[in-house]
Amino acid sequence: MENLQAILASSTPVLIDCFATWCGPCQMVPPILKEVKDKMGEKIRIIKIDIDKNQQLAAQWQISSVPTLLLFREGKLIWRQSGVVPAHQLIPLLQQKI
Repeated sequence: MENLQAILASSTPVLIDCFATWCGPCQMVPPILKEVKDKMGEKIRIIKIDIDKNQQLAAQWQISSVPTLLLFREGKLIWRQSGVVPAHQLIPLLQQKI
């Protein structure tokens, strides 16, 4: 995988789905993110990060509950939300942020 810092620093906004395999609500997020990607295409990059396999990142980003979505642009965290956000709410919100 590309260096995460390089990905986050790019001018393309990056949406990170922080999840855990044991988390029930996390199972609802992939179809939502697929819809986001279908609608927004190359305007956004979407990455999934398993917080159990990346505990250092989870601590750095202060992830206390999953799922948590983080939106980065040019290396800066510009938005975060815990819980499941339906696609019809998430897409306009992301379009407004980027």
